[in-house]
Amino acid sequence: MSPSATLLTLWLLLIAQVAAEDECQSGLFTKDGACCSLCPPGFGVSVSCDVSDTQCAPCKENSTFSDVYSATDKCQLCSNCQGAMLSVESTCTSKQDTACRCPHGHYLHLNNGTCLPCQVCSKGSGAKKPCTRTENTKCEECPKGFYSEVKSSTSPCLSCRMECKETEVQISECTPHRDILCMDKDVPILKRTDKDENGTVSGSPHFIPPEDNSKNIIPVYCSILAAVVIGLIGYVAFKCWSTCKQKKLLTKTRAGELAASGEGEKLHSDSGVFLDTHSLQEQNQLNKAKLEPKLYSNLPPHKQEEVEGLLADTSRGKDWQRLASLLGYEEEAIDTFARGEDPVHTLLTDWSPKDGSTLEVLCAALVNMERADVVETLNSTSDASSVV
Repeated sequence: MSPSATLLTLWLLLIAQVAAEDECQSGLFTKDGACCSLCPPGFGVSVSCDVSDTQCAPCKENSTFSDVYSATDKCQLCSNCQGAMLSVESTCTSKQDTACRCPHGHYLHLNNGTCLPCQVCSKGSGAKKPCTRTENTKCEECPKGFYSEVKSSTSPCLSCRMECKETEVQISECTPHRDILCMDKDVPILKRTDKDENGTVSGSPHFIPPEDNSKNIIPVYCSILAAVVIGLIGYVAFKCWSTCKQKKLLTKTRAGELAASGEGEKLHSDSGVFLDTHSLQEQNQLNKAKLEPKLYSNLPPHKQEEVEGLLADTSRGKDWQRLASLLGYEEEAIDTFARGEDPVHTLLTDWSPKDGSTLEVLCAALVNMERADVVETLNSTSDASSVV
């Protein structure tokens, strides 16, 4: 056989082999050169393709599943929705794994199987990819010609209106935070006053200031002011009369008690009224304790360390990240805290000096997280620090 004939034969054999591989969906062959079969969804490989063809076995309902065509994969075990806040969306079948669902506003983190809050896009930015069952929100700043007026984890940037209606006049351009603003041309404060020789109105609208009616309103204001002054004078006179009457009655009562017992500390004033200063001090302390909010920063250091230790417990997952989100921190700030040695201490230290950092706010967030153990610790701390 000539060299050219041999080369042609090899070329034809190579083309035939490539064509055979293209027709074989699995891309695998037995030792005899036969194409290995694929196991369909609902079936897994029981005996791999080698000397003989692939052998498949059905997956067990509510136990194992296979959702792909494969010549190598076996049936996989079904997942269990046992994490915090997780619930079953659909049960496991032979062709589909169990679908777990998080509450509204949360997504399932596939790496650790926990529910995390969806990121909320701020005003001026929209959801490029809204929060789904298993993926967090992806936000983007609204480009030119688009806007977003709401904070949302699902709403995208909206397209700005091209122009106002014929019956309106534009008073503001479109910005990333709002759409263009239009005003009706028939509003009374907008008038066209320029006319040409034929009496046709022309020119741009301009604002006409309202008429000055202050002269007509002055008498009405004076009458109202006089009525208010008379009412205040009457109220002050009534309070003075009522106070004097109470002082006289209190003087008689206290004089009788002191004469009978010969005890009690008394304070003498120009009106001759005797008051128990110790009782007044206790009452003032109680009133002050009721009015002052209980701040987290006022807790003793050892109590703060106890709370931080409970939140840092890794057996319950990274609860401090959920707490940070409920306390109003964005994902970027939470990631910054996570890079530190003690993220829980860093979070509470950063939050405690802020306005409204009270124990009531912290307990509300912990109840939402189902951390009753930390709430109980805070409540015991609050009771121990109350004014007795």
